Amino acid sequence: MSKKIRVLVAKAGLDGHDRGAKVIAAGLRDAGMEVIYTGLRKTPEMIVEAALQEDVDAIGISSLSGAHMTIFTKILTLMKEKKLDDVLLFGGGIISNEDVTNLKKLGIGEIFTPGASIPEISNYLKNWVKENRN
Repeated sequence: MSKKIRVLVAKAGLDGHDRGAKVIAAGLRDAGMEVIYTGLRKTPEMIVEAALQEDVDAIGISSLSGAHMTIFTKILTLMKEKKLDDVLLFGGGIISNEDVTNLKKLGIGEIFTPGASIPEISNYLKNWVKENRN
């Protein structure tokens, strides 16, 4: 790949648990990607605006608060409004299998739950970008 993959990693809403997001951000950086970490307590609007400004290939949302259905849906709606149709929205955290299935039906990419490895996430992003952005 000639261009580095750019990934925005974000924590939305009142979710204050950011250790996992920081581990993922560092791991993706180590895998050769450019990573923008937004920090805690960002609104969906702030996340989508940052993605637009940073010209990212993917947005990764870490969710441990239980508000994932609302947050992912709002971010996806805003992405469509801003014409970010070629940007992947994926996520991770404590999310039930039923909710993972429902999120994927909405058009969200992969949802990585505890136990997912950095190479698994990195390979998924590399393959998605290769198939959808090049």
